[in-house]
Amino acid sequence: MPSQVKPSNNRSSYAFMFGLVAAAGFAVATDGWGRFMASTSHIAVQSLGEARHVPTAPRELTAQDMADARVAWRYFEQNTRPETGLVDSVAGFPSGTLWDQGSYLFALLSAKELGLISGYQFDKRVSAFLDTMAVLPLFDGVLPNKAYNTITGEMVDYDNTVSDRGVGWSALDIARLLTAFRVLERRAPEYGAQVRAALSNWQLEKMATAGSLTGAALEGEATVYPQEGRIGYEQYAARAAAMWGLDVSSAISASAIMDWQQIEGVDVPIDRRSSSAFRAITPTLSEPYLLLGLEMGLDSEAQILASRVYDAQWRRYRETGKLTMVSEDHINQAPYFLYSSVFSNGNEWAVVSEDGTQFDALRTVSLKAVFGWDALYDNEYTGMLRDTLSHLASSGGWMAGEFEVDGQKNDVLALNTNGIVLEAIHFMAHGPLWQTN
Repeated sequence: MPSQVKPSNNRSSYAFMFGLVAAAGFAVATDGWGRFMASTSHIAVQSLGEARHVPTAPRELTAQDMADARVAWRYFEQNTRPETGLVDSVAGFPSGTLWDQGSYLFALLSAKELGLISGYQFDKRVSAFLDTMAVLPLFDGVLPNKAYNTITGEMVDYDNTVSDRGVGWSALDIARLLTAFRVLERRAPEYGAQVRAALSNWQLEKMATAGSLTGAALEGEATVYPQEGRIGYEQYAARAAAMWGLDVSSAISASAIMDWQQIEGVDVPIDRRSSSAFRAITPTLSEPYLLLGLEMGLDSEAQILASRVYDAQWRRYRETGKLTMVSEDHINQAPYFLYSSVFSNGNEWAVVSEDGTQFDALRTVSLKAVFGWDALYDNEYTGMLRDTLSHLASSGGWMAGEFEVDGQKNDVLALNTNGIVLEAIHFMAHGPLWQTN
């Protein structure tokens, strides 16, 4: 397909992506985290007053909405591996993370309720997926590895080479899949026994320590267990973990780790944990707030934070004329995965790789962010952006976005982009996936 990244680029993208996965969740050293929490004070989020934007009520879908949903579902038709029922994270390359498999399950639920697939197709896909989840090899026999070969289901390292031990686990990635499992149980309770069977060997309690999210990584042959999560992502994953009875009391609110930074005249939430001291990037961007809204619904704190993250992007467009919708995305050139942010590592509108290097010339208008904010807020700006990016539809799904500097297509086809488009259109019709009508 002409819209796809060439196979060599897909492989290069994944070589970098697995480097990204190595630090998934923005993990930090636990000793530094303990000192920070002992000395920190809490921000009163509600002190800024009401949210400037609030999620819309469900609305009737248009013919264009349904056409856009069908484009997104093409990705899953073309990139599901029949051997395992898993889906490639990037088109055509047989590897995937737990985060992306969670996105697939949300996409599958959305597709069924939008009428894109039959009950038979839904059952076949869910059953194959859960059968594989039940036999996944686990890192150190505790929790799922950060990445798997989607054809064989084997654990892989950062080069997609089979690894008998694995490379560690990401609490954020596991939490995203756990949210999808909860939603599946609620909307289709007949799968509850299969979900519980799949989780029967997972030691979920290991991903939460002293109220915080905990990952695992290798340092030589030794396993270390760092605190995981940055603003937005941490609160999203904590709400997911809480659904399964885990103690995430220190992570579920952003008040202990946030500050306000004025950007484009808007007080925007930022992470107070410095990237240099905690050895992790600190992006404030769209992704976690969109997922909270589309999947679980925004609570009172998240409504305020989300509205300000959105508002800064809209005001940047109003002041500069530059189309602005920033999130994390695969891109079609080195370094292959970037976080386009409102604020990161001390800089406004920074575009950063996992190691903190800035690539501001590669800022993209993120298609999934456009669909997500349009679903939540449904206003003139989000509608205009959807129209502007409509040319990114392809025979293999939605491309990831377009580059701000020259308007060229960021033509990567990725699971998470297309999964969030389906979630967004489901939200338009039905509201958050966790809620049932």
